[in-house]
Order: sequence, then C-alpha cells, then structure tokens
Amino acid sequence: MPDEDQGLSSNGSTAGSDRVVGQRVHRYGGVDRVTGAQRYLSDLTFVDAAHVAFATVPVGCAAIDAIDTGTAEKMPGVIAVVHADDLPQPVARFGVSHRDRPVIATDTVNYHGEPVVAVVAETEDEARAAADAVVIHYTELSGVYGLDAALADDAHLVQDPSVRPGDDLNSTNVLEQVEYAWGDVDSEGASSHTIIEDTYTFPMVTHFPIEPGGIVAIPTDDGGIEIYSPVQHPYLLQRTIADVWSIPLSRVRVIAPDPGGGFGGKQTPRYEPLIAFLALKTGRTCRLVLSLEEAFQLMRRSGCRIHARTGFTEAGELTFHDMQVDFVVGAYADVAPRVMTKGSYVGAGPYRIPRVSIDARAVLTNTVPSCAFRGFGAPQVGWATESQLDAGARALGLDSLEIRRRNLVEHDEAFIRGDYEARADGRWHESLEKAAELIGWHEPTPPGRGRGIAVGIKPGATTGLSQSLVRLLYDGSAMAYAGTSDMGQGARTLWKQILADELGVNLDLITIISGDTNSVPFDLQTSASRSTVFMGNAVLAACEDIRDRVLGLYAEATGTAQSELSHSPGQLVTPSGAISLVEAAQTALGGLRGEFVGQGTCRLWGEKGHPLGGDAAFYEFNATAIEVEVDRSTGEVLLTKHVAVGDVGTEINPLQVVSQDEGAAIMGLGHSLMEQMLFDEHGQILNLGAIDYRIPTFNDVALDMQTASIENHDGPGPYGCKGISEGALLCTAGALGAAVADAIGTPVRDLPITAERVWRTIRDANHDSPE
Repeated sequence: MPDEDQGLSSNGSTAGSDRVVGQRVHRYGGVDRVTGAQRYLSDLTFVDAAHVAFATVPVGCAAIDAIDTGTAEKMPGVIAVVHADDLPQPVARFGVSHRDRPVIATDTVNYHGEPVVAVVAETEDEARAAADAVVIHYTELSGVYGLDAALADDAHLVQDPSVRPGDDLNSTNVLEQVEYAWGDVDSEGASSHTIIEDTYTFPMVTHFPIEPGGIVAIPTDDGGIEIYSPVQHPYLLQRTIADVWSIPLSRVRVIAPDPGGGFGGKQTPRYEPLIAFLALKTGRTCRLVLSLEEAFQLMRRSGCRIHARTGFTEAGELTFHDMQVDFVVGAYADVAPRVMTKGSYVGAGPYRIPRVSIDARAVLTNTVPSCAFRGFGAPQVGWATESQLDAGARALGLDSLEIRRRNLVEHDEAFIRGDYEARADGRWHESLEKAAELIGWHEPTPPGRGRGIAVGIKPGATTGLSQSLVRLLYDGSAMAYAGTSDMGQGARTLWKQILADELGVNLDLITIISGDTNSVPFDLQTSASRSTVFMGNAVLAACEDIRDRVLGLYAEATGTAQSELSHSPGQLVTPSGAISLVEAAQTALGGLRGEFVGQGTCRLWGEKGHPLGGDAAFYEFNATAIEVEVDRSTGEVLLTKHVAVGDVGTEINPLQVVSQDEGAAIMGLGHSLMEQMLFDEHGQILNLGAIDYRIPTFNDVALDMQTASIENHDGPGPYGCKGISEGALLCTAGALGAAVADAIGTPVRDLPITAERVWRTIRDANHDSPE
C-alpha cells in the first residue's frame, strides 16, 4: 500500500500511447461557460429569500455620530434594519493574518464603501430603497489615502491601537514589516562600476471579475447555517463562520458555486459573517448580490512604491541590490501582510547577487482593503527590479537580453541566500532564450518601435493540505471528490485526465464533485497555483490506493497470490497477462458488485522559522518579451508582438496551459497600460465601474501574441508538473516598460504606462535635452 499521506515527490506515470495526460482535452464544463448556460450564484433560485442592501457614507474616513433608521424600518417589504448596536457586543472581528476586520462598521468608517447599516427586505429594490432612506450622521476625519500621508509623523491612525494589542507598531500605520538581507550592501557600493538608483510605483487595481460576487445564507433547523458563496477557500469560510458565531463546524455548510472569475479576490471571507448573522437573526434565507461598483469596494491589489539602488560591474554583473518597498494595503489586513512578505522575498529576482538588502512594509491607508491578486506581490517588486536591470544595461551600453544572461542563475543555483536559501528549480535560461527567439530579438527593430524582455519569479505554496476521495464504480465509471474551487483554471479537467490514465476509465465516464464542504474532503485553499500540484498529487494517490485495493481483492477472489500480481496505470498484471483495471475490479467485486474507494492526501508541513513558513513547493518562472510601436505625438502605445514563455515542468493539458498563459499575459497588460484606482481628497473612489475604469479588451492585445512552455518534467506535482497560472503576468510590466523605453529613448517609472504618461515623458525628455 502506498503511504496515503503523500508529499510532493510523487511522479505518477502512464503506459502506452493512449495516455490522456499531455493531451489537449477540452475543459470540463467549458461549453456551459462560453454559451452562457453556466449558472452562477446570482442565477440560483432560493425559495422565500430575502434581499440585503447596505447603507454607507460617501467618504473614506469618518466617525459615526448617529444612525436614524426610522424611515427605513417603515418602508414596504422591510424585514430588518441592522447596524453595529444590534450585533452581540463587542462586535466580532475576523481576519486571516490579523483579527482586525469588524463584521460591520462600529464607531468609524475606515474606507469608502464600508457597510454601516444592513437592510433586509422582501425584494432587492425594496432593500436598496430602504438603505437609501437610512440617515447616517457622521463627522469626516482626516483620513490617509496615500503612502506619504500614512507614514507622516502626525498621521491619522487607520486602526485604533486597541485592535492590535501587544504590537510594537500599533501606534503607527505600519501593519507589518520584514527585512531580507545577505552580504554587506553598504561596503559594495564604492567598488561598483555603475550604480542605478530610482523610485518606481505600481497602481492599486481591482480584480474586476465579470461575476462581481454575492452571498446567500440559509439558517438550518439545528441552529446551523448554510452559506452559498463563490469563494476560493470554502473550508476557510466554514472555519470563519464557525468561529465568529460560535457554531460547530459540523453545522456550517459552505457551498461554493463556480466563480465567474476570482484571481485571488474571492479567497477570504468579507461580508459572509454579516449575511450569516442576518439569516440567523431573521430566520430567513438572506441573499446579497453585489453590483460591479460594489465589487470595486470589496477587493483590490496592493499598490506599491519601491525605491531601488543597484550596483553593476563594468561587465554588467550585479554587485548589490538594495530596496525599500512599501505596499499600500488598505484599511484591514486580509492577506496583505503575506502578499508583502512573499512578494518581497523574491524582490531581488532570479539573479546571482552577492549582496542584497530588502526592507518591506505593509502600510495601512483608508482605502479598500487589498487582498490576494494573481502574482501575489511579485509583479509589484519585479517591476522595479527588472527596470533596474534595463537601466543598468543602458548605462553600460549592454543589450537587455545579454545582461540577463550574465546574471540569471543556473539550475539548482541559489538566488536567495542566507539562513533560508532558495535554489532554482528549473532551467530558467531555456525560457529566456526561447522568449528571445520568438520575439526575434536579434532582428532589426522597425522604425518607431522598441523591444523589451524581462523575467519574473513567484514562490508557490509553502504549506498545504489537500485530500481527495476517488470511487471506481462497478460499471467502469469513476468519481473524484476534491475541495479545490474551479474558478477558471480548469482543475476538474486535470483530475479527469489523471483518473482516465491511472484507472483506465474513459473521460466521458468520469464525474468530478467539488464545492460543498458536506460532500468533499478538506482542501486548505485554492491559491498560489497549487491545485495541479497539491490536489493533483492527492487525486493521484487516491488512484494508486484504488489500484492496491483492486489487487488485494482480486487476489482473494481468484485465489491468486498477491506476490504474483502487480499493477500499473489502468491495468492489473496477472500471471496470464495484463487485464484492464476495470475488468479486474469487476472480477474482484463479483456478483455483489459494490465499488472501490481510494483516499489520497498531499501535505506540506512547512518549516518553523522560515520567513515564508517553509520552502516553496515550486517556483513559477516566466520570460516575457514585447515589441511596441509608439506614436510620439500622442504617446499611444501599440503592442505589435507579445511573447510569454513559462517553465511548466510538464504540461498535463497543453490547451489549458496556453489558455492560462494568454489570460495572465493579457491581465498583466491591465496594470501595465491602463488600470488604476483613483481617489479624491475625501477617499472616494473616482472611477467605480466599467465606464471610468478600463481593463484590457481584444483591442489592446498585441497584434501577434505567442506563448510557449519549457518542459523538463522536474516539478513536484503529478508527472513532474508545476503550477503555471500566474507566471505570464509576473513580468509583463517590466517587458512593456523596457520596450517603451527602447522606442522613445527614456524610461517610464510609474505604472500604468498610459498614453498621457508616455507623452509627458517624451515632452520632459525633449525639454531636458540641450538645444
């Protein structure tokens, strides 16, 4: 029997030419998504459901003086009007890294859009009308909406110190800080041939899922609660609801319909505890469906400012890298401290640098709380590091590709040093060279155009636990139960491919069950591109468990010694020859029929004292190259070619790898070219919604987009795979910035690289040039 608690070293194998793994299998459920038949949370019907709407104040920071709900309570259809005084006292707080977020605003409003009053009514229109009738008397406070204001000596404190007792930083707006260092940076500066020093900014951007999101809470007869939410971490939500309202886990059921896009924004609980309370209070099913504008006030990526100082030898070799990094995390912690920690950990990039110092801070502001977003901090810091390399290349008269060739680490070489070093788990030079080849790096650049190349790296999961059950039924069909949320990455398709090969079952006879904590085994979370590696290994282990069980019962049923039997993917080998696993299972089960059930677990314990909680299971690495054409009279940037090459280990489904890479690359264009959340002096978001906030469309995509993969079968997942869903956006900004600088002759250091910003950069450079 295999050890059912399987680590990250498993590499299953398939025999023969009919293997399904490695084939371009169409996505499980994909037809429903592209035809509109997919039913998202807002499409589901709930009998006798009441509707919820929020009342807020139009500023980002305010003291709540009084609340008048009299008119709202008398309006048609209103069931309940609830504010902080109506909840158990003190109002519960919750959070992933800090328990700092109240179920509903208490004495103060800390960001624009924070709910102050919740209205429950028979219809959505009645709920919204009553919410509009609530009168909130407030005094606007001098909130802090940017880094300089938040870090000033006399800054308004976003959180009262009592929220973070025992924290040495609780009298400041610095939530957490971390330092990574090796070597003596200060001593190296004097001996470097060239030193580049600049400051870079990365914007706050929203996730903009096409399905903004929502929640339905249903009270149960036993005092429990059922929560419907398109959440990425159902078991985290279950734990949070149980903890906040003191309900046993066995009475909290979370059902997670497929999200219409998540990108990290639907990982953690936000409004679910409040909606659960409303359902328990009213005894009614309570339903909240957010508008796109309200979704802007729910989730965003951390903005960032990076000051970098980097040294080079005359030959272009890096001598030191010194960075001060400030992440704009918003009003509450969510997972932002982890974003800061993990993103900064790889702040020096995948390079050979003898001396590094990285000081990073997570800074509170009176803005929408930031959370996980595809890339998890790495794109912010990578933007600065890649730009520094290009600036060094320009100063030294070197080619941007060549300077990376000289500094990029080799396979198994350390790129993070010190007590907890990290080594390259791939042959990353191959990705770099492939990107250069596909972009035509050494071909002459047409007039008015420029090319840029960059690399990006992100650590995968550092701890994890995924469990799976697999059933092989008598008729040769199979079912897998997995807690991973399929939010667009196509996880269920991969499980089907694994089952097809390992059990010898036709793809059309496989069903995947997910998204219900009452039905599927535990999965810690769906994040960090871990699904294929962690849950994939769990599913693989469950299949191996089934093969062992088939072998054992077949031996008993046929009187064959177990020592004379063996199994391999899809078959049982007997003294008379190989037979299909399904045939062997039917023989073993006999006239009583029945089924075989296998269990598999993939666990990564982590490492005490490690700054990330443990070594990364794998690293996502990508090389991106971009060619642009710039209209110098308007600053408009046209992408003529965009190439992204990832280090994938093994492609379990090449079609899905291409889809994920293309999607990530296009998403990366958002923060690089156009996306940014804008705030006025009162902390109001100025560009709520799709009219004033632009995301990339097909009109913005490069005229020629190509993706490619490097397969060395060296990953920790099934068949040597790695996670890949974030790689292609890690260095989009670096490659685009380098291409624009190549085209106009001067760099842009602030994202997004809008037409206006490019035009102003050209104008300022012309003014600075001698006549």
